[in-house]
Amino acid sequence: MADAMFKIVFFGDGGVGKTTLITRYLTGVFKSDSFITIGVDFHVKKVDIDGKRVSLQIWDFAGEDRFRFLMPSYVIGASGGIFMFDITRYTSLKNFNDWIEIFKKGFKGDNHQMPVLMVGSKLDLEYKRAVSREEAFEIAKKNNLFGYIECSAKNGENVGEIFEEIARLMMLKAGLI
Repeated sequence: MADAMFKIVFFGDGGVGKTTLITRYLTGVFKSDSFITIGVDFHVKKVDIDGKRVSLQIWDFAGEDRFRFLMPSYVIGASGGIFMFDITRYTSLKNFNDWIEIFKKGFKGDNHQMPVLMVGSKLDLEYKRAVSREEAFEIAKKNNLFGYIECSAKNGENVGEIFEEIARLMMLKAGLI
């Protein structure tokens, strides 16, 4: 039996690697042939965080424009969010304001306190970087996000750390740590 259950919503442009990151976290395997997400996908992973059993409900929201109108209804009941962009594709960060506004539409009440992390993907393609760490960090800070992490689903760098960080932030907000 879990000590806590948290719903995490992943959001960001299509093709930034949300599904690939989640698959890497759940299975430990990099799959380069992911299909686009239609609407939303849902996964559950049970983890131990600081001696507590935590069940993470991971909601992988489609990044295509035609699905954005659905997002507010999927955000309802979320405990945290992860905005993801591709460090090699500047336009995927440029759409941050649109995504965060859509994400906030699903909240009731005190939404600015919900832990939201910004994640820059495809760190293994550092040589193709189009967004500096400093710029991404400043956007996260300016928008009161709870942190910024870069990762690579391909080589596994920082994959587990993303989920551990958001889990700890949600546990802290819930008064469990």
